[in-house]
Amino acid sequence: MEFCPEIQIHFKTRKPINMSGKTFVEKIFGAHKGSIVFKKPDIILTHDNTASIAGTFKKMNGKKVSDPEQLLIVLDHNAPPTNAKLANQYQQIRDIVKEQGIKNFYDIGRGICHQIMSYHAKPNMIIVGSDSHTCTAGAFNAFAAGIDRTESAGLWRQGETWFRVPESIKITLTGKLPKGVYAKDLSLWIIGMIGSSGADYMSIEYHGDGVKTLSVSQRMTIANLASEMGAKNAVFPCDEVTQEFLGEETTGTWADNDAVYAKEIDIDLSKLFPVVAAPHHVDNVKALSEVQGIKIHQAMVGTCTNGRMEDLFEVAEVLKGKKLPDDVLMLVIPASREIYLQAMKEGVIEILLNAGAQVLSTSCGPCLGTGQGIPADGYNVISTANRNFKGRMGNKESNIYLASPAAVAWSALKGEITDPRGIRANDKFPYQRKQSSTVDIDKSDNRYVDGVWNYTDIHNMNTDQMFAGNLTYTVLSSDPEKIIPHLFKGFDESFSDKVQADDIIIAGANFGCGSSREHPAVGLAYAGVKAVICKSVNRIFYRSSVNQGLPIIILPEAVEAFKKGDKVEIDFNSGKVMVGLQSFDFAPLPDKLMKIFNAKGLVNYIKDTA
Repeated sequence: MEFCPEIQIHFKTRKPINMSGKTFVEKIFGAHKGSIVFKKPDIILTHDNTASIAGTFKKMNGKKVSDPEQLLIVLDHNAPPTNAKLANQYQQIRDIVKEQGIKNFYDIGRGICHQIMSYHAKPNMIIVGSDSHTCTAGAFNAFAAGIDRTESAGLWRQGETWFRVPESIKITLTGKLPKGVYAKDLSLWIIGMIGSSGADYMSIEYHGDGVKTLSVSQRMTIANLASEMGAKNAVFPCDEVTQEFLGEETTGTWADNDAVYAKEIDIDLSKLFPVVAAPHHVDNVKALSEVQGIKIHQAMVGTCTNGRMEDLFEVAEVLKGKKLPDDVLMLVIPASREIYLQAMKEGVIEILLNAGAQVLSTSCGPCLGTGQGIPADGYNVISTANRNFKGRMGNKESNIYLASPAAVAWSALKGEITDPRGIRANDKFPYQRKQSSTVDIDKSDNRYVDGVWNYTDIHNMNTDQMFAGNLTYTVLSSDPEKIIPHLFKGFDESFSDKVQADDIIIAGANFGCGSSREHPAVGLAYAGVKAVICKSVNRIFYRSSVNQGLPIIILPEAVEAFKKGDKVEIDFNSGKVMVGLQSFDFAPLPDKLMKIFNAKGLVNYIKDTA
């Protein structure tokens, strides 16, 4: 994915003057960027995948968790369960909670895990979670990042994990958002500006006077979407807004004035206008006015990105005293029981129901297509969720637009995408990007030659298309052998039938973007794939691959040099890749991680050494 040549983003890169200045993450980890450190997180978040994590924990010879106080478990992704297998998994999780003496447990209907985290997160904390949107907690001046199931099980066993201290991006906000423009617009604006891989493995810091104009709820929305930029985490300062929300005076951690950043971006909030992410990728950002008038069949307000009280108030203000069209289905999902109860007391639920909206129990299900609200073929959906991958909501024949709660409400009411400012503008999003997202590959399109899978022209190969979200919590998802038949079905029907041991995958940029779903890495490793060579890789997918013993080699020069039919050889000891007659060098993993890799994954490593 590239910028159009006539439009450029001008990042300010500060040259090191005084190396004593440290960024937020350098202070949190007590190490300079690029360092590998081992730390004990304050909180380890897991959700419906806890049952699978417990199984992996046992494979590591785990009996009692290292520290029950670290664990925070929330049942939310399939709540309430939609079949007997899921219901049994939920009961298994309840049994685990009781056996292990875990106090911080939230059962069905209590809330979406990242909203629940807002009741626990504090400044200066290190938080990890088996969900890619764990970065939401950065709104509270905490370091918060997603990991996968296997690494979560390792943390249950050992209590600590490794972190690579990332480079940082400084985003300075000035001014104030104008009427009709919201935190969701700002988040999508940044994603459209830098791309879904524009902050790969980076920490994003939000600075400037504009930060003080943003509520904690708005900060949670912005931090939540850091994962859609490829970032490791996003963080806000601990200021008077934070302290008022927490109800206490707290001293946080913040960057030095002379800290060194990989990139700096300045944004005047007053200059922004409503935007949407158009199908089928989150960085396909357009001015709302560019798609205004498109017919809408379904609308959704909720998810971990936008389901808080501020969001529901905005929706209620739009719908009060009005009726939704008969041909528009609107779903509203409060982010927690507390928010649901407050919305009832404030009369918001009554307004929504009288307007014809469906108010569902607190759940993640509609977002990832595992619960109620799966759209029909040909439906255009406008949603406050965080992803709009093809098939994300359970039907690849539908189209998903992402927008602010107010824009979703107005669009549902009018039956077409509508500007929340009540005008028909002629805005143009200034950062047009060439879309080169994943495409459907017919079985007859032979991309498999001599043990090499050629996906060099495909970027943003996401985890939903590698292994469908509605399979994530089924019984087959815990069996590597049963994962293989479903691998890559979202874009290449032939892969699972032909993949063999020692195959090599050559792919484009942002490989493995999307959720913290480790199933693709598990399946590829079990199938015996020798390595993935790509231009760039999603941070969580990279960690998952290390944890499964699957080599990921980031070598864009080799990808660009590869031509269909080229023989590809890899020498891990010397750090060389041969593509045809050309040789390319790559950096091996650090020694500490090589031990995990050589043990064929984290499970074996911990089982043998812990």
